[in-house]
Amino acid sequence: MLEPLGVAIHAVDLGHLKPGMMVGVFGCGPIGLLSIQVARAAGAITVFATDLLESRLEAAQSLGATDVFLAGEGTEAAAILAATDGRGVDVAIEAAGTNDAVEVAMAVAKPGARVVLVGIPTVDRTTFTASAARRKGLTIMMTRRMKHTYPRAIRMVQEDMVDVRSIVTHVYPLGEYRQAFSIAERREGLKVVIEP
Repeated sequence: MLEPLGVAIHAVDLGHLKPGMMVGVFGCGPIGLLSIQVARAAGAITVFATDLLESRLEAAQSLGATDVFLAGEGTEAAAILAATDGRGVDVAIEAAGTNDAVEVAMAVAKPGARVVLVGIPTVDRTTFTASAARRKGLTIMMTRRMKHTYPRAIRMVQEDMVDVRSIVTHVYPLGEYRQAFSIAERREGLKVVIEP
């Protein structure tokens, strides 16, 4: 769990998050859920979260998201903008790996905001409306792994600043790897772990 936590720490670092900022996290798988916690620990006053699955939104709320919105219905961007009085978020962290999530992140980012792309698209291509990003003068950052964050991740877990244990919802022995991969592929639960 330190590796996905390290990715979340690196994403928040790239967002240049400061206390009092508003953050959007788009995709509430393990890295998104950890990004919510790291953003709160870094001083985010408001964290909006979106996902396609209600169960992941419930997890997001229990782990620190202040407002959650169901994705995929085309209303989440308008809801976040309404919640910010049209201002938008200071930092947008896309952790879904879908172009829809990237578009929503760009749509709700305030002018001059930072958008951090964490999600890995299945087709190895990301697209977004360039005019929206250009008009707002957005800074778009892409993450690559966790960039030397292990010591910080370890300290955050040791000091109970983040909850990594509740994100592990399924644990399988090595001999049941097929079932473990099947559960993960169906997106049941949150993090599926195989213990050798």
